[in-house]
Amino acid sequence: MAQTVRRPLVMGNWKMHGNLQENAALLQGLLQAGFSAEEARVAVCVPAPYLAQAQALLQGSAVHWGAQNLCREPVGAFTGEVSARMLADFACRYVLVGHSERRTLFGESDHDVLQKVGQALQAGLIPVICVGETLAQHDAGTTEAVIAAQLQPLLAGLAAADWTRVVVAYEPVWAIGTGKVATPEYAQKVHAFIRAQVAEEAAEAAQGLQILYGGSVKAENAAQLQAMLDIDGALVGGASLKADEFVKICRSFR
Repeated sequence: MAQTVRRPLVMGNWKMHGNLQENAALLQGLLQAGFSAEEARVAVCVPAPYLAQAQALLQGSAVHWGAQNLCREPVGAFTGEVSARMLADFACRYVLVGHSERRTLFGESDHDVLQKVGQALQAGLIPVICVGETLAQHDAGTTEAVIAAQLQPLLAGLAAADWTRVVVAYEPVWAIGTGKVATPEYAQKVHAFIRAQVAEEAAEAAQGLQILYGGSVKAENAAQLQAMLDIDGALVGGASLKADEFVKICRSFR
């Protein structure tokens, strides 16, 4: 069987950073890079208040935009929440779902993740499903068991065709914002495991599934990560707040 060609995707997650002036400068820096269709896809996930700004500055360009979270319900009395349909109103392409900070700081469960993925798909958004283990789980050697448990509700609840409309991001929690990074070989092993898990329920879709690596990605290690067979791009945190650094990371994936 011929190897499936997956165009890389590099996403910046700004987290709770930025203001109108800083955002404008950062986005202009990305636009000036002049990304082409032959390069990796590029996207930024911005705080919800700045989605309108991202749309206004990026529409018509090669840089896509998305949100960092969404509500598991479509509409209703959920003060402070943002629905998938609201994100679609701002022409978002992507939305992060189940980021480790949402899981650990806000108690988001695997079932919550499944519900949010469903809402994103119904609204025509591409959910970027985040999975990964903590340092304690990593040291205990339970990484694969943890990720399998995080994937299980999704594998049971999504149709095979749904897996052609999602992205998965592997985030070793112990490597996020710590300066530590999984070795390319370790990350490749986990990415291959994720693809194999999805293949058990959706074999054809699994071959085309984009699986990103997230965890202290920098220009210095991006090229080594992109050389791995099952690493299809990156979910970039802190380094995505610096236009020059982020552009270098994007251009490391091809």
